Amino acid sequence: MSASSIGSSPNRVGGIGRVSGLQEYVADVRLAGVLEAKLVTLDCARAKIISIDTSEAEQVPGVRLVMTAADLPQPMPRFGPQLEDRPVIAVDETKYHGEPVAIVAADTKDAAEEGARLVHVEYEELPAVFTLAAALDPDAPLVQDPSLRPKDPLASTNVLREHHVDWGDIEAAHADVVVENTYSFPIVTHFAIEPHAFIAAPDDNGIAVWSSIQHPYWLQRILAKLLDLPLSKVRVLAPDPGGAFGGKQHAKYEPLVAFAAIRAGRPVRLVLSLEQTFQAVRRAATEIRVRTGFTIDGKLAFQDIKADYLIGAYCDIADRVVGKGSYPGAGPYNVPAVRIFARSILSHTTPSTAFRGFGNPQVNWAVESNIDEGARVLGIDRLEIRLRNLARKGDPFIPFDTPADGDWEQTLRRAAEMIEWGKPLAPGHGRGIALGIKSGPTTGLSYSTVRLLADGSVAIYAGTSDMGQGARTIFAQIAAEELGAPLDAIRVVMGDTAIVPYDQQTSASRSTVLMGNSVLKACSSIQAQIRTMAARLHGIDESAITVERGVVRLPGRELRLMEVLKPGLGKLGGELIGNGETRKDGDADHPLGGAAAFFELNCTAVEAEVDEGTGDISIVRHVTVSDVGTAINRLQVQMQDEGAAIMGLGHTLMEHFIYDETGRIRNLGAIDYRIPTTMDLPLEMRSETIENADGPGPYGAKGMSEGALLCVAAATAAAVREATGVAIRDLPLTPERVWRALRERGGRANAGTNDDGES
Repeated sequence: MSASSIGSSPNRVGGIGRVSGLQEYVADVRLAGVLEAKLVTLDCARAKIISIDTSEAEQVPGVRLVMTAADLPQPMPRFGPQLEDRPVIAVDETKYHGEPVAIVAADTKDAAEEGARLVHVEYEELPAVFTLAAALDPDAPLVQDPSLRPKDPLASTNVLREHHVDWGDIEAAHADVVVENTYSFPIVTHFAIEPHAFIAAPDDNGIAVWSSIQHPYWLQRILAKLLDLPLSKVRVLAPDPGGAFGGKQHAKYEPLVAFAAIRAGRPVRLVLSLEQTFQAVRRAATEIRVRTGFTIDGKLAFQDIKADYLIGAYCDIADRVVGKGSYPGAGPYNVPAVRIFARSILSHTTPSTAFRGFGNPQVNWAVESNIDEGARVLGIDRLEIRLRNLARKGDPFIPFDTPADGDWEQTLRRAAEMIEWGKPLAPGHGRGIALGIKSGPTTGLSYSTVRLLADGSVAIYAGTSDMGQGARTIFAQIAAEELGAPLDAIRVVMGDTAIVPYDQQTSASRSTVLMGNSVLKACSSIQAQIRTMAARLHGIDESAITVERGVVRLPGRELRLMEVLKPGLGKLGGELIGNGETRKDGDADHPLGGAAAFFELNCTAVEAEVDEGTGDISIVRHVTVSDVGTAINRLQVQMQDEGAAIMGLGHTLMEHFIYDETGRIRNLGAIDYRIPTTMDLPLEMRSETIENADGPGPYGAKGMSEGALLCVAAATAAAVREATGVAIRDLPLTPERVWRALRERGGRANAGTNDDGES
């Protein structure tokens, strides 16, 4: 019997193509007669479109199509995963900087760019709102036409939706200490290596669309509705994205490119620049007000959380981000009384969407920081105050949801041990520790097909997108374990709605659990067929036969799977086909529409050094520990956690959008928008996992890859607080912001005041 594939770290499926440049992304797809497209945009956020003159652009040699709102069906088709509020192209007015008002398609990129420059738009700039305060002003201009929200009592405001979660009685809760503060989280962008790219081509009286999208089947539904086509006539091809992080979950410009291809009668390709990608997707900025009540012995008495998310011009999936992201805001603690009030606020800014962590990092940053402040007021160690309140396995820490599904104390204690909590620190150094929790998928439906071929090799068909999380490798490992095939004899097919079976979506760290279970069931179906085949060949009762890891066990003997498969198939050959399905139905009465399939739980601990002369922060040591149930691929788990941690350092230390007075993003691109580089990495980085095989996925696995990002900001800010005595509640912790806070601290110290904000 071969060694188990589970828990090992085999070479990544598709890894060579990724590092060698051989992998084909959407922009690499070559179609005969394809037209290159460019967008026409305005140099401001909100403007009334008075007229668009395309005549000069249409005279450019090679330009085959110039399309504006006037060339699309009327009324303008709209789409969106939550609300159908986004027009295919701007109609009447633009809502954010970078929203297209026209698209030009030409034989070459140069011709398309020249044509786009020659589209003349007469427009009138209109008043706009770019911040939470401006959007919530009673006199603010409305971002959305109220007619798009019929029967909505909030339609005449810029509040899209409100979300309420509560239990217990906050007003009656006894607290000896109450800590109240306001925290802010900036707008940041996903910065995937591959910018967004789209191709559409007429195809058999329908449409074929290539997209770097995470949810091919969701896109198929949207396009079918917009184009009035049956699903069978809409084919979505989704090559593995070069990174996504949530930014490629939902349709952006695919509908526009599809309409252009139909109108042109030829394939049309649109590849966004990095700067245009900044204008297409981003994370929601958030302001969070937290009141935390403690008893004198450090127990949490209540959490009162109010979070406003600046979601942008259209809903996209942002309101779901607000609802689901704020829902576990009280953290992985037993809190007797909780009130969470979160709002989605519209603004004339880039529409926000899903982003690794799905709204949780914003609230986690505030709540964990407030717990630290409470510990300081009470004189209780910050690790100890968490241990006193942490939910134990089986505790209903959110009363109407899945109970705590892990031994979370192990995670917290291991991180504290790895950061050497309590050990004396050098001057200018500080430590921080924080816990993060995220609700896993609340619903799900994943189908898979596994084919065991006549030579013992395996083909797996799954609708999941492998955007870097390593789903192909995980599914191959499962099939290798169950069917005994070597990994290099397994092929995983993804990314084509005409070939692979349905998968609801690739998000919420669901791939290993939902699609993984589906692949496991498909393999089990094949094992059952092998048992039937062996019983027929050997005249043995099927109940006396077992199949495990490529070995068929009969009474008194063992056979290799191929010793049954080859004679069983006979001279005609053939194959065995297994189908798997994993379904998690929703619950209409649940605040999120369904309880969590699992929780992602992470503890992050940081040691930081602060240069008080410059405000510069150096991460001396970064520790991340995640509760993963079982690490099917140990190295992939480690790399996912470390990648998430570095991404978390980005929004913690440097990343943020800068807007001017007209709503233009002033730091578009890689030069003016900073992300962590090798120069910014922790001097020492360590990641570990807690594995108790207590998850709902194959072999006890839980979903992971988002948890290690959730609490980076809180842990880092706590380390800075200990190193300097300064509490900073606005991200990012740039050197200038830290330096200014240190100068202000000196002034307050001379005046005999403090900055704690407790009451």
